[in-house]
Amino acid sequence: MTTPEFSRAYNVDTLGSAPRQVSIVAEPAERAALAARFNLIAIDSLSAEAELVRSGDTISATGTLRAEAIQSCVASAEPVPETVNAPFEIHFRPQLETAGGDEEIELSGSELDVVFYEGGTVDLGEAVAETLSLSLDPYPRSPLADDALREAGVKNEEEAGPFAALAALRDKMK
Repeated sequence: MTTPEFSRAYNVDTLGSAPRQVSIVAEPAERAALAARFNLIAIDSLSAEAELVRSGDTISATGTLRAEAIQSCVASAEPVPETVNAPFEIHFRPQLETAGGDEEIELSGSELDVVFYEGGTVDLGEAVAETLSLSLDPYPRSPLADDALREAGVKNEEEAGPFAALAALRDKMK
């Protein structure tokens, strides 16, 4: 298994029921590697403040992720800066023992923020990196996006939607 670009591992045995405050900050090389992984132009900053609490085999991490990232516009490829300031709550649980590697595991809505771990460590850095990826706008648009789309012949909703078809029929009937 390869080490994630932004790894901040915590030994489960060193965590207890008393909250442990942690602060993690990605170094420039880590941010560059994450930007490449997530297909971003750049990540100018990435940090998180969290509280780690252990309850049995489950480690809960509650905190806030802060980042400055630059994505490419989906229409014009222009840089689109984005500021992320997102609260998170992640629960680390031991990897489930399954009979076969291809077996599906269903998670309920309350388990969507669960990260499974193996061995005796949880990786808060990787969980924060994944949270950043999920927090970014999936369709970043620059101010030039509409012009680029129009130039490419893409119609907007008013031009291509059902009401546009009705308007065209109305105009033919005149």
